[in-house]
Amino acid sequence: MPPRASGLSPRSRGRPRSQASEDAILDATAELLAACGYRAVTVDAIAARAGASKATIYRRWPTKENLVIAAIARSPVLVPPARGDLTEQLATTIAQFARYMQETPLGGVLPALVAERTHNPALADALASLTKLRRQPLADVLMAGMARGELPAGIDCEFAQDLLIGPVLQRIMVMGQRVDRRFINRVVRTVCSGLRASAGR
Repeated sequence: MPPRASGLSPRSRGRPRSQASEDAILDATAELLAACGYRAVTVDAIAARAGASKATIYRRWPTKENLVIAAIARSPVLVPPARGDLTEQLATTIAQFARYMQETPLGGVLPALVAERTHNPALADALASLTKLRRQPLADVLMAGMARGELPAGIDCEFAQDLLIGPVLQRIMVMGQRVDRRFINRVVRTVCSGLRASAGR
């Protein structure tokens, strides 16, 4: 009688994808983007830096846009604090974003992608979806603030997020300045005051 099958799927009989190799490829992509900009980054350069073959890269990420989005998608997700009033929750969440922009390769990658997206529709679409997902924690804080009565009901959450994040991005990406918690607190207080004052107008 032939031996019984082990129950493994055909895919599991092959060599499993190396997580270490995938991490090295995505790390190399982020580092090169930050250092060289989107257009200067090639799959050849990523493969050489990561010690991987081009075939391995293309098998996992068919296009350069796929690879770039996967690399920046590994940046930490914002986690609002479970406690605190609206201003504390907003300021803490935005401070996380500022820290990622100033202390990780994300700060160098985003300007490169913003410059490229204007004439790369595939990248623009992928980046828009990722950006919406990454903004959701801030939207959740605003919605919770409305539910608690700390903000007027029916505010435009998208517009409020732009008001909160815009000054931080301006300081970091355009002016090249450091953003600290004092600055963030000031932005949050000003925006929340404006949202309350504009209710019903």
